[in-house]
Amino acid sequence: MAVLTRTRSSIAQARAKQRRREIKQWITAFPYLAPSLALFVIFVFAPLVRTVILSMYATNPIGQMTKFVGLKWFQRLVESPVYANSLLVTLKFVAYTVPGVLLLSLALATLGNLRLRGISFYRVAFAITISVSGATAALIFMFLYHPVIGTFNYVMQIIGVGKIPWLTDTRWALISVAIPRIWLQTGFATVVLLAGMQGISEELYEAAKIDGAGFWHSWRHITLPLISPSLFFLLVVTTLNAFQTFTEVNVLTAGGPVDSTQVVVHEIYRSFYFNGQYGYASAQALVLFVIILILTIIQFGVIEKRVHYA
Repeated sequence: MAVLTRTRSSIAQARAKQRRREIKQWITAFPYLAPSLALFVIFVFAPLVRTVILSMYATNPIGQMTKFVGLKWFQRLVESPVYANSLLVTLKFVAYTVPGVLLLSLALATLGNLRLRGISFYRVAFAITISVSGATAALIFMFLYHPVIGTFNYVMQIIGVGKIPWLTDTRWALISVAIPRIWLQTGFATVVLLAGMQGISEELYEAAKIDGAGFWHSWRHITLPLISPSLFFLLVVTTLNAFQTFTEVNVLTAGGPVDSTQVVVHEIYRSFYFNGQYGYASAQALVLFVIILILTIIQFGVIEKRVHYA
């Protein structure tokens, strides 16, 4: 009995010692984490809390909260055909851009991974888009889409297709906004995938070659599985960026024509700045936040299981 008591006492002392060590480590680490924590609190958590509070209040024209309205703005969102249309447009935009970015960057990274003369210039050329801002890209494409002097319509006329009303036709407007977004993100995605490809051991390809595997067989069974972490990372990041697209829409079409490019973030911008509906805009932002959060959880819960971590 005395031995059992001493053993329990020793275990309790060890746990207490471990707890004191952990507390000491936290105290030591806190000064180093404090700047980052302060930035998170100021620029992430405080605005989030403010948005949650604002979404349950009516406001005056300068944004001051005047009356508690509970879930009124959320009920209005459910009944709003305008917000439903913006959600649908956003989902279409995501469906255009995410596969476009991933497939195009995968093809470019595969080409960039080949050992060819002048390949370094090629790699620099596709990476240049990383340094281009969304507003600059939108202005470049506005010129390319111009109905009279635009390069795209000039090429279309040469190949016999005829002029296309890129930004003024509801059938083409969303695609026209998606193209610069794909062009912008492809550079970054290609660099990430190319880095992943160049990290694969050459011995694997040599062993596959000895076994008679060709280029496409090696690409499918060696390259693709081993860059799956990079692909998954790009899938998550590209999807998040697509849901938050604003600049290209605002510069090229401002949501038109007939709301055919009115994505959710631009609808929030219109409610907040043009209509002065601060509480309603906050409710829209929170719903978008929840949608993105759920989608990200699904991606990590379902797709990550297929990722091959070496």
